Amino acid sequence: MARYTGPVCRLCRREGMKLYLKGERCLGPKCPIVKRSPQRNFPPGQHGQKRTRRPSEHGLQLREKQKIRRFYGIMERQFRKHFAEAARQGGVTGENLLRILEMRLDNVVYRLGFADSRAQARQIVRHGHFWVNGRKTDVPSYQTRPGDVIEVRPQSRDKEYFKVVAEVLNSRRVPEWLLMTPNEMSGRVVNPPARDQIDIPSVNEQLVVEFYSR
Repeated sequence: MARYTGPVCRLCRREGMKLYLKGERCLGPKCPIVKRSPQRNFPPGQHGQKRTRRPSEHGLQLREKQKIRRFYGIMERQFRKHFAEAARQGGVTGENLLRILEMRLDNVVYRLGFADSRAQARQIVRHGHFWVNGRKTDVPSYQTRPGDVIEVRPQSRDKEYFKVVAEVLNSRRVPEWLLMTPNEMSGRVVNPPARDQIDIPSVNEQLVVEFYSR
């Protein structure tokens, strides 16, 4: 399946919630979810207004899976791989899955405040602007571990983009499981995030487990 390249606000409307796919725009009054009146906040497409039937159990599970997958910007094949890895681990599979998604390098870069969205974080990681423990790493799906240090490469710090980022790093909120050092443009993974430290709104990861367990 190819990566989605259409209007991302359409995905938020389809899931009926903010997926925060456009960075700062999602926090302001221009967000379509905010701009639209309750009467016009229906799924996209010519049949959007007619989808009033109560969804089946499978339909609820599918929507929850799509919601999480789109929130992190991951394709189906890779999402399945993450789920398989979560199922192999001990403990609660749903929480394991969210923890794996959170500790992807692109998400950590986003959470540290180096990017306004996960899509932007994925792009700057692919372009080779980051070191992990002193080694260049350009794989967005790279799984970080406690103790890993993520920093902007010295060669990249003089670029205009990172000069702008450096000015706002101090004002950006970082999750408890990460530690940010703005002056050095680096951050560290302190520990794997607990479920209550994973900031993803209105999701029930157990439905995703049930979806893949059919």
